[in-house]
Amino acid sequence: MAQRSGSGLVTETRGHVRLLTLDRPERRNALSSALQADLVAELLDCAADGEVRAVVLTGNGPAFCAGFDLKEIRELDERGESFRPPMDRPGRSLFEVLSETYVPVVAALTGHAVAGGFELALACDIRIAAPGIRLGLPEATIGMGANYGSVVLSKRIPTGIALEMLFTGDPVSSEEAARWGLVNRVVPAEEVLPEALRLAERIAANAPLSVRRMKETAVKGLDLPLATALRLDVGPNPYLSEDRKEGIAARLEKRAPRWSGR
Repeated sequence: MAQRSGSGLVTETRGHVRLLTLDRPERRNALSSALQADLVAELLDCAADGEVRAVVLTGNGPAFCAGFDLKEIRELDERGESFRPPMDRPGRSLFEVLSETYVPVVAALTGHAVAGGFELALACDIRIAAPGIRLGLPEATIGMGANYGSVVLSKRIPTGIALEMLFTGDPVSSEEAARWGLVNRVVPAEEVLPEALRLAERIAANAPLSVRRMKETAVKGLDLPLATALRLDVGPNPYLSEDRKEGIAARLEKRAPRWSGR
């Protein structure tokens, strides 16, 4: 059953998949401080809950997410409160938590994802998008910094393209993003969430220890030399697990595996 927090985060569990919906359509799902905190808490809960094997993140309304709540930031300025850069806050950065969570996260982009909303999508593992939506980082046009996007975007696409997006603030379409591999695929708008859920369910049907090991190894080994990355030993070791024995037995016996997560 779906539950809505006071910040506008709706959570719903569907089997081994947790669906997280940003539900502030009147603010284009802008990331208020409260919504960021609730997302961080929920992602940490998902990682700690062995029954959650995949997460789908989406937004309600015409936008996936418009980024940080600029009205909230202006109110802080007007009260004379100091603005803290993203990495200088008491709590962990939402994007950092999202990119490092053990559980695979699929972004269902039914609407525009700009500024912090685009960074939110970038921090996910897989992105499914509707046609013709805008994706971009306009921070240079409003004096912000795009801290996460500045680091990550040039790792995802050619450096020149990433820098043009950052320096100009111009968005790209979902179709362009798909050509560069920023988006896994573009599907009709009404199919974005169902497609993301189907993909999450396929992921959740696999051995959970194997999937966790693969994500941790891929993320942490991305910038390491090959010889070092191959020697990484992060997360649970599926080769020594009961699930490895079960998976082989199920394949040989031509039946569905029964994963225990051990």
